[in-house]
Amino acid sequence: MKTLIASAAFLVISAGFAAASPGHSGGHDEMAVGEPGDAAKATRTINVTMFESDDGEMLFQPNSFEVKEGQTIRFNILNKGELDHEFVLDEKAKNAEHRELMMKFPEMEHDDPNAIRLEAGKRGNIVWTFSNTGTFEFACLIPGHYESGMHGAVEVSAK
Repeated sequence: MKTLIASAAFLVISAGFAAASPGHSGGHDEMAVGEPGDAAKATRTINVTMFESDDGEMLFQPNSFEVKEGQTIRFNILNKGELDHEFVLDEKAKNAEHRELMMKFPEMEHDDPNAIRLEAGKRGNIVWTFSNTGTFEFACLIPGHYESGMHGAVEVSAK
């Protein structure tokens, strides 16, 4: 019952985000950070590892990267840790909103092209085109993970 209520709340909140977000036709088609990319047009691959350190930090390696406006990147993501982790690419403020929602509904599942959740030992990919300049963020929004260091910056510079 609790899962059903959380799922229903997520659907209502998601519909509100989609309706309130200009350029979003029913989801995350165009975002400030960019849009889903065409794998055939990827010009660069970035390997990202997610893991926990011996002293309890939760980390991404690398923890920052630079790309060019208009560039399509293939992120090869490996969860080398012992816990589930996420890679969510967005504006820092949007990740903060999403993190708050995750605190209320920690079992929330995602089906967004800018995010992937991986179990320990699993691999996945995101292909993304960065269509705007600026500083963006990638983060794990599972409760407690961001606070344990699991976030990094993406600097998108002009072509």
